[in-house]
Amino acid sequence: MPILELKGVCKGYGHGAQRSEVLRNLDLQLERGELVAVVGFSGAGKTTLVSMIAGLTTPDSGSISFEGKAVRGPGPERAVVFQSYSLLPWLSVRQNVKLAVDQVFAHWTPARRLAHTEHHIALVGLSAARDKKPAELSGGMRQRVAVARALAMEPELLLLDEPLSALDALTRATLQDELARICQVSGKTILLITNDVDEAILLADRIVPLDAGPAAKLGPSLSVDIERPRDRKALNHDPRFKRLRAQVIDYLLESGRKRKQRLCAPKPIEMSPSPEPAR
Repeated sequence: MPILELKGVCKGYGHGAQRSEVLRNLDLQLERGELVAVVGFSGAGKTTLVSMIAGLTTPDSGSISFEGKAVRGPGPERAVVFQSYSLLPWLSVRQNVKLAVDQVFAHWTPARRLAHTEHHIALVGLSAARDKKPAELSGGMRQRVAVARALAMEPELLLLDEPLSALDALTRATLQDELARICQVSGKTILLITNDVDEAILLADRIVPLDAGPAAKLGPSLSVDIERPRDRKALNHDPRFKRLRAQVIDYLLESGRKRKQRLCAPKPIEMSPSPEPAR
């Protein structure tokens, strides 16, 4: 049984003539221990997808189930790392991570909760910065804190909503390698949302493209049959990487072309009935 399953999921916003359908008839399955990347254009509905899986919003139709049970709200078994870090600025690195640990594992002893917090801070390489506040950290370090906080909750499913997209290229590459290492060490089931095809191939077991919106659909699932650990320099010369990259990009570009055609197509003119002649 898949750990996560979406069946016929649709989501839109607004009412009546002002309604805009964002996602249409999404079907997706994640197996336990799998890292799946959903790749799509900005504005296609990727964050809406994550929000529904996290239980922060509900689909208009269709179903989302986690471990065979319907998702009806948020839960610690599904942790989210957002692009915006979402750290409390008045708390230190340790306090930000420990706050989540205290909430999820309130039945543990204080000593165990503290040790658990320190372990996950060390896992993302921030032990030396444990007492610093977010304002004293770089963007990459703040994102590591967000990852540590999510992992410290020991979720069954980790949802990564474009966690590296706001970073500069060098920091992003460094954290991609860090994420790859953490994913292998933790063995978590992960859904990565990204607009970077190379990032998806570097990290994922499987890639699922998302059409350009509105009413975006998920495309065909593509397996990343490249052994780990993956080296980005070696990937550039790997024919499997080049072939897969071309497949994903071609699909997305074709999706974007079709969207443009839909938006530019002339709307039919509604003819008013001719008035009856006066008698």
